[in-house]
Parts: sequence; structure tokens; C-alpha cells
Amino acid sequence: MAEQAAAPAPDPFSRETPRGTVTGLISALAAKDYTRAAHYFHLSAEEDEAQLADQGAIWATQLQAALDQQGTLLPFGALSNEAIGRLDDGLPGDTEEVGRLGGEENLPILLTRTDSPAGSEVWGISQETVEALEAASSAATDPAEPEGGESAEVAGAPLLDWALLLGIAAGSFLLYWLISAGLLAFMRRLVADREKSAIYRFTQAALPPLSLFLAVVTFHLWTGSIEASIVARQTLLRYIGIVGWVALAWFGLRLVDAVARVTTARMERQQRRQAVSVVLLLRRAAKILLAVIAMVAILDTLGFDVTTGLAALGIGGIALAFGAQKAVENFIGSLNVVADRPAQVGDFCRAGDIVGTVEDIGMRSTRIRTLERTLVTIPNGDFSSREIENFAKRDRFLFNPTIGVEYGISAAELRRAVEIIEQILRDHEAVDNDGLRARFAHFGESSLDIEIWSYIIVADYAESRLIRQELLLAIFERLEEAGLAIAFPTRTVHLVTESD
Repeated sequence: MAEQAAAPAPDPFSRETPRGTVTGLISALAAKDYTRAAHYFHLSAEEDEAQLADQGAIWATQLQAALDQQGTLLPFGALSNEAIGRLDDGLPGDTEEVGRLGGEENLPILLTRTDSPAGSEVWGISQETVEALEAASSAATDPAEPEGGESAEVAGAPLLDWALLLGIAAGSFLLYWLISAGLLAFMRRLVADREKSAIYRFTQAALPPLSLFLAVVTFHLWTGSIEASIVARQTLLRYIGIVGWVALAWFGLRLVDAVARVTTARMERQQRRQAVSVVLLLRRAAKILLAVIAMVAILDTLGFDVTTGLAALGIGGIALAFGAQKAVENFIGSLNVVADRPAQVGDFCRAGDIVGTVEDIGMRSTRIRTLERTLVTIPNGDFSSREIENFAKRDRFLFNPTIGVEYGISAAELRRAVEIIEQILRDHEAVDNDGLRARFAHFGESSLDIEIWSYIIVADYAESRLIRQELLLAIFERLEEAGLAIAFPTRTVHLVTESD
């Protein structure tokens, strides 16, 4: 049975975007598969397949030689991953600039979008760039015959080039790390209490990941001016982007931890335990969000299509939101309680028909110890929507009793009773004189009623009850000394006998 020809392996790099075209071309050059590299050029269809592959191979080697000397390609993250390319670069819609050939003229490397044999639109090296390559090189080198004396190669690039580029990356990070370590040592000498210094905390959290990120930026800037294999440069530039995302995520995580520690310490000093629990939850949520963003960016850098995954996450998030509606409602209620602070732990308050002392405000519910010593748990979504009367927030207590004196006294004695009561109030240091009054209000069924209106200017409930008692006893004693008795309910019954 005749052996069937093996089908060519599918190209993992889509030519439908400029990023896929550049990445696929670099992959082909690294594998020295110049026949595959030829398909990333827009070749004329007038020649047969073998001639097209040979010509494309020549252009591919010329492009690689130009890029190895002084040419540059845009970093992986700067290449457009959209089928239409970039529309804000001032070029025609079917043209995309992806690098420079270098040399004196420093001509651009352009991609153009045309129809593929399969009918889809693909990107390839433009005819203008091909003509620039032919003008810059008078003779093509046969890719199948390597030049003598070449150094050992790893992954399609000389080993010395890999060592040079990796050395630049490691040296950049070491330099910035030493600078950050020296800066931290200098700050430790200046800051006396490092635990309470927010500036030191933030600087300590930011410098290590910032050193790594600056090293990535430095590597991006230096590699464009170094004569090294474009395969090694572009491969490292692609994967150094992953290191950059890791550095940003590391920076964000450490910054979130530093902010959370400073905020938590401040809340604990203010005895705001419910705010501490909210800060801890927000810290976890922020760290998860940073980790997800970094993971999506890394997967995108590795070439995975994250659009479908993000759409699935969006649908799953909607379903989860519907399923966890009550939990989300209670979480929002917790944020409202912490932001508005209608009641705090230890406050005596009334929430709806529940009266008691707040013992704990958690992320899901609030617990209140009632006067009967029972513990009531109220979901925060419900608690935040109730009318909350906080007795602990009172700055003064209303003193508004009605004093009734007996009938049978004269008008002068009644006026004297009013003056005595008002003077007692004015003489007491815990009674606010602003708006204070004692007035004869009305004729009661069993007494002549004197109404008192004043405020006891203390915040503690127990102390206010003690002052209230002192005032009532003083009123009773002074009225008694003046011969004015406090009335009590009495009723006089007149019996009339009818004669025959």
C-alpha cells in the first residue's frame, strides 16, 4: 500500500491580524523554515509554487539579515491584534507599519491586507518593503547552506545573542534592585516609627516590583539599538511582556496590602471594627481582580484567544449575580452601614421595632443585644433600609415633666410656684439655659399643671437619669418649703337627696 503524504501541520499563528503575521514569520525564521516564511509575503501568482517559495525564502533571509543588523520590529504588545489593524497611524486602512529596516534610510516595514486563496483577508509583507529589501541587498544568500564559522545556535538564534540579551535584562533588574535597596535603607534611617509611617509602607511595597518593571522598560529601550538576532530579540520581547504584567500585578498586590494595613490600623485605633471587616473584604476582591487581569493579559501574550473566555465569564457572572442576589444586597447594605455609620458597635439604638445594643456589624448581618438579653441578627440589606434611631448619639436629654400643684391656692402662690421651679432649673449647672422655661399650662382635673421645658446637657443616659432625679427632688423640696403641695388625683362627690 502506497504511503500517503503527511499533511502539513496547521499554522498556529493567524495571519488575519498584524500580530499573528509578525509572530508567525518570526516563528518560521527561528525554525529556519524559509518555505513557510515565504507565505508571509504577498507573492505574485504568475509563477509556480516552487518558484514562489524560492523567491519568498530569499526575501525572508534578506529581511532577517536586515533586522539582525540595525532593523527593529515593534514589541509584541504594540502590534495590533485586530483584523483591521490600527486606524490611527495615518496609513491607509489596508496598510500597517510593524517595524523599521534600519540603515541610513530607516525605511518602514509595512504589511498590507489582501485576499488569501481561501477567500479570507490576510496580512503579509508589502511589495514596497520587498523592493526596499532587493535594493539593499545585491545578492541573496542560500538559506540551506549556513556560513562557516557560525557560533552555536539555540532556538534559531546564536547562543551569544541570547546570552547578551539575557545579560542586559538581568543587569537592568540588578541595577534597579540595588537602587531601591539603597533608597529603603536611607528611609529607614530617616523614619523613626516605620510601622506608623504610610510613606515608608507604600515605598517599601512599591520599590521591588517597580524595579522589575523598570528593568522590563529598559530592556525594551536597549534591544532596539543592539545588533543581535531578530529571532532572539523578538522572542524575548514577547515573553518579557509577561514579566512586565507580572511586575504590574505584583506592584498592585503589594500596594493593596499596604493600603489595607494602614487603613486597618487607623480603623482599629478608632474602634471601628465593622470598617476593618469591610477593608479586608475589599482587599481580597481587589487582589482577585488584579490576578484575573494579569492572567488574561498573560494568556493574550501567549497567543490564546481570551475573547471567548471573557464572554463566558460575563455570562457566568450574570448567572452568579442572579443566584447570589441576596448576598450582593447584604454586601451593599454593609457598605452603606459603614459609609453612613447610623450605628456602631456598642451603640444603644432602635432599628424598626427592635431596641438594644449593637454587638457586631459583619459583612452579612448586624447583631443587636435586646433589653431582654436576646440576640437579634438582622441582614445588612434589611438593617440599612430601616429607620435607625441611635440613642448613643444624643448630646443632651429632654427634661419635660409636668408638675401639678393643689387647687385652693391663690394666683400669687401659683405664680410663686412657677418662679421657684424656673429658678431651680437656672441654678443647675447641667441644665441648658437656652430656651429654658416653666409655664402654667392648664387647669387639670385634679391639679394646676405647670409644664417644664429644658435640656440636660450630658451625653450619658445613666447620668441624665441621676440629674433628672436631682431636679425633681429639688422642686419637691422647694415647693414643700413654700407651703405648696404636689397634687394627687382627687374627686369630690356631692350627694343630693330628693325629698318626697
